[in-house]
Amino acid sequence: MSDTPNSRREFLRRSAILIPAVSLVGYAAHEAIDSNSTHASTAVAPTPSGPAEPYHPTYFTDSEWLFVNAACAVLIPEDDEGPGAVTAGVPEFLDRQMETPYAHGRLWYMQAPFITDQPAELGYQMKLVPRELYRLGIADLDAACLEQFGKHFAKLDEGVQTQVLKQLESGKLELARVPAATFFALLLKNVKEGYFADPLYGGNKQMAAWTMLGFPGARADFMDWIDRPNERYPLGPVSINGQRG
Repeated sequence: MSDTPNSRREFLRRSAILIPAVSLVGYAAHEAIDSNSTHASTAVAPTPSGPAEPYHPTYFTDSEWLFVNAACAVLIPEDDEGPGAVTAGVPEFLDRQMETPYAHGRLWYMQAPFITDQPAELGYQMKLVPRELYRLGIADLDAACLEQFGKHFAKLDEGVQTQVLKQLESGKLELARVPAATFFALLLKNVKEGYFADPLYGGNKQMAAWTMLGFPGARADFMDWIDRPNERYPLGPVSINGQRG
């Protein structure tokens, strides 16, 4: 994690380049998760149509929801270039994602042996599926914060929250039941996915992330701009359901 909002935003710009365009418009993103090269979809359940209403989580508990919102706010903060993860609806994306086959590990090879000390290049090797990793990881991190600071993560000052996440990322902060670095890596990966995915799936509201990057979204034709590097795309993005940015 970087120390300034601007450096974090630049990191997100570089991260988006590494996410396949098909993922950004909301289709299945894939990742290798075992030595047999089994793959898993990270697509999330579509947002129901109709008037916008305050979102109420269906998977995360009240205490977990506080953590999710606080962590999202630190990982992608508000700045002059665009909204932060919370304003962009990333917590909603994460909660909806917990009810997908991806979060249940249904598309993964989940048989033993589970050898967790293998190189990262071999992919995810844990017995826990993502929704279980979130549940245990959030509880363990809140317990660690309560022991060290006397408060749950969501109640800490932003600067302290940043330091906690840095320790989580480096593995210096040990959690009781899950590997700290693995939990952080999953959280950061899913937050970035929610920030850049099609708004149909809960995040990237108003296509703010796409607008920031100049990404055309699900436009039917923008081939005229493929061979024009370093020129900003002049038309706003379009979502899968036809919404225009």
